[in-house]
Amino acid sequence: MADPHAIPTAPPGTDVGRRGALIGGAALALALAPAHGAAAQSWPERPLRLVVPFPPGGPTDLVARPVAARLGEALGQPVVVDNRGGAGGNLGAEAVARATPDGHTLLLSNVGVLAINRALYRALPFDPERDFAPVALVAAAPVVLAVGEAVPARTVAEFIAWTRTRPAPVPYATGGSGTPGHLVAEVFRRQTGAAMTSLPYRGGALALQDLVAGHVPALADALQSPLGQIQAGRARALAVSGRRRSPALPEVPTMAEAGVAGTEMVAWCAVVAPAGAPPPVLVRLAEAMQRITAAPDWQAAMARQGISPMPLGPEALAGFLRDEAERWGAAVRASGATAE
Repeated sequence: MADPHAIPTAPPGTDVGRRGALIGGAALALALAPAHGAAAQSWPERPLRLVVPFPPGGPTDLVARPVAARLGEALGQPVVVDNRGGAGGNLGAEAVARATPDGHTLLLSNVGVLAINRALYRALPFDPERDFAPVALVAAAPVVLAVGEAVPARTVAEFIAWTRTRPAPVPYATGGSGTPGHLVAEVFRRQTGAAMTSLPYRGGALALQDLVAGHVPALADALQSPLGQIQAGRARALAVSGRRRSPALPEVPTMAEAGVAGTEMVAWCAVVAPAGAPPPVLVRLAEAMQRITAAPDWQAAMARQGISPMPLGPEALAGFLRDEAERWGAAVRASGATAE
């Protein structure tokens, strides 16, 4: 299947022909489901609700709002972003899982809700695989390891050596326990032996605020969150976790280039619908998302935020989600992270 970690380029096999084949597979479901045909012809009958299971202004919201605007244009109905934060994204996801499966309620979520949380929480109020119908993988961003201005290290090797000279393990800020930043940093710590300890915050914005203020020396978070401060020179990026360098920070090496293997993990966003949504509706949604993510101006806008397009259709997305649940679940178990 497609390589989910190839930043910045789209994964192999996601060219126009591949996407056409994926949507063609969904179109077969259209032919096999004539009972849904009439309903699909009139869909959407009213504005759509795009649930983001996190507060406004976060990394997922940065993707959701332009998606909503373009999806509304494509479908001829407004798409309203509904931020429903709480319980690590589980509250908003549960609301979508329980919604009427008519295609008017969608979830745009990140790797946390759809892959990490099943390992992080003892029990979920929904099943990420059973309760959702895959629509499209949208975009991804690497995790960045960044340090504050007072830290003397300018490379990963220098940072590792510096942590070993400190009287106590160096705290690194994250947006919370079990977030992509936390899990990637824990993999980094185990691989390198860096003397680090996690300092979880209630969100990436607070973690970044303390990094810039000098209250915490290091931070690990999805790139779009600290990118502006890095570009302004108020924080220093040491490495990113993608397989390739980010186009937003082309001078910053990947973890692998810096000599740290096994950290090729990215924070992605995907659109799903409640299970049972009419197959013809899913086809139209997948086609619309394909056009959105293929648009050059969309890709340029995302690149400015450190986010790369990552287009996959419904069939490939289903397999991708299963693989990612295994990958991130292993990281959760190795880190010992828990939300309870």
